Amino acid sequence: MKVYHIAYEPTYKSLDIHFWTECNLGCRGCYTRYELYDFGLIDDPVGQLATKPQEASPGRFLSFDEVMAFLEGLEIKYAIFMGTEAALDPELPKLARVLHEKFHSYNIILTNGLKLTDMEHIDEVILSIKAYSEDIHRDYTGRSNKKILENFRKIYNSVKKMQAETVLIPDYIDAREVERVAKFVASVDKNITFRIDAYFPVVDCPWRAATKEEVAEAAKLAKKHLNNVTCLTLDMQRIGEKAVRIF
Repeated sequence: MKVYHIAYEPTYKSLDIHFWTECNLGCRGCYTRYELYDFGLIDDPVGQLATKPQEASPGRFLSFDEVMAFLEGLEIKYAIFMGTEAALDPELPKLARVLHEKFHSYNIILTNGLKLTDMEHIDEVILSIKAYSEDIHRDYTGRSNKKILENFRKIYNSVKKMQAETVLIPDYIDAREVERVAKFVASVDKNITFRIDAYFPVVDCPWRAATKEEVAEAAKLAKKHLNNVTCLTLDMQRIGEKAVRIF
């Protein structure tokens, strides 16, 4: 198993399980190259990552039994599978099943959607669509998005609850590109929740931070097509208790 980090958010009884697999996308702005640990542990991730160099890969991974041992005594309402690409870990379905059975958790996976996993014990899928335009997607990730868009429809048709998200990068994956992603999501279901995240800079990438006003403009365009649009801007403050590192 490729679990390398676990965090717990006491306010929401939410467990964040981080996987380190060899991701099948090469996103130029991937934050996991600069910060291995959960953002909920950091008071100012935007400021911290602005000058932080790339980190080495994790040095230790937990076995399935070790993961379960760390969870003893916790009350788990939500279990969130994340990291580089959690769907690529072959033991993820087993972990999801056992968490369902032992804790009756609501299981959520964050995924890029390029490769599907067994989702029998996944309750909700949050799929990140990096770009709708093929040329932009290839430039940003090194891969085509055709399979991702196809899998988005497959997951929706499997009656899983879905959310979609994308990152607004000024002068690159801009408001018009975000609108193209929104139009695609609306072609599947206008009621799917769509979140727009503001990009913030890391050392090796050329783009500046997305402003609150730019995110609002992208959201305005997305709302022409979708009924549920939310935003994550750089000035938002933590709600609830700070996360606790379990491993």
